Amino acid sequence: MLQEFKTFLTKSNALALAIGVIIGAATGKVVSGVVDDLLMPVIGLILPSGDWREAKLVMRTVTDAKGKVTESAISYGHLIGTIVDFIFIALVVFLIMKALIKPPPAGPPTRSCPECLETIPAEARKCKACGSSVV
Repeated sequence: MLQEFKTFLTKSNALALAIGVIIGAATGKVVSGVVDDLLMPVIGLILPSGDWREAKLVMRTVTDAKGKVTESAISYGHLIGTIVDFIFIALVVFLIMKALIKPPPAGPPTRSCPECLETIPAEARKCKACGSSVV
């Protein structure tokens, strides 16, 4: 059983998945750090002052016999803050991916065969699928 488990880890995608999760978690921490420590203080200069993330629409306030106050409220400030965080995190991830992953080079130019509509190289004189002459 130990040998089967070792084979499972080395021959399947389990190891690659585990490494991907670990790298993803580390990347998430870096992105959160960039957003929280670099971008949000600058954005805080633009956004209204005060604790706007605590903004809410109170629908009902109840005070029990012990004097404890309970509110039923829609916390729209928290929702707006979460959306702002998401937009900036997505922007940072996009910029990191754009910097690290380059698009593959374009292949040779192609065109379609007029007879069978198969894609063939642009410089071909004969279609590889139907054998017709393409000039």
